[in-house]
Amino acid sequence: MHVAIVTGVSRGLGAATAQLLMENGTHVIGISRKTNVKLKETAHLNHVSFTHFQCDLADVSAIEETFTKISSYLTEHHVQRFDLINNAGVVEPIHQSMHIDNADLQNHVMINTVAPMALMNMSLKYATDHDVAFNGVTVTSGAAERPVYGWSAYCSTKASMNMYTKTVALEQEALGTQHNVFAFSPGIMDTDMQTDIRQTSKAAFIERDTFRDYKEQGMLRTPKEVASVLVDILGDAARIENGHIYNVRDYI
Repeated sequence: MHVAIVTGVSRGLGAATAQLLMENGTHVIGISRKTNVKLKETAHLNHVSFTHFQCDLADVSAIEETFTKISSYLTEHHVQRFDLINNAGVVEPIHQSMHIDNADLQNHVMINTVAPMALMNMSLKYATDHDVAFNGVTVTSGAAERPVYGWSAYCSTKASMNMYTKTVALEQEALGTQHNVFAFSPGIMDTDMQTDIRQTSKAAFIERDTFRDYKEQGMLRTPKEVASVLVDILGDAARIENGHIYNVRDYI
C-alpha cells in the first residue's frame, strides 16, 4: 500500500497534488485547517482513500498529536511506502523587516520552517524504525535564493528549508537508510497566495506591479500543471536525487 501525506490540501498546489496522486492510485492523508470535499469525491472515483486530519501547523503540540494519529494509520494499514509532501506555507507578513510584528513573524516561521521540519523528522524516524520506504519533499521557492524587498521572512524560511533538505539528505546517505529527501520549487502559480501578493501595498512590497503583470500577461502556471511535475518526480523514486532542489522550470 502506497500512501502520501500532503499538507495544505484545502486549495492550490496541495489540492492539485493530492488529486493527481489519487488518480494515480495513491492513498492520500491530507493535513490542513479546512477539509476539501472534492478530494473525497476523487478518492471514491479512483477506488483509493482520502483521510483528512485537521491541524494548525503553527502549533507544535497539534502537529505531534496529528502525527501520532498518522503513525497509527500507517501501522494499521501495513503501509510499505509513504511519501511526505510538505506543501503548506504562507508568504505573509509582507513588509519592510523593521515593521513586521513579532507575533506574525513567529507564526510565519512556525508554518514555513518548524512544521515541515518536525513532520519530516518524525516521518524519517517512523520509516526507519518500521523499515518502510520513504520519500520526503518540501515545497520551496525561488525566493530562497535571492533577496526580495518586503519578503525578509519568506526568503529566510524558504532558504532555511533548502539547507535543511541538503543536510538531512547528507545524514540519510551516511546512515544508508535509502530514504530520499528533496525540495521542489514550483515557480509562480495562479493561487490565492499570488492574489494576496498582488493586493499588497507597493510600500510594503516593491515588486508588486511585477507580480500584477504576471497575472495580466498570463504568465502564471496552474496548480495542476505544477503538481503534475512533482507527482512525476515522486513516481520515479529510483531516480530521485537525494538533497536536490528540483525546479519546475526544468520540466515545463
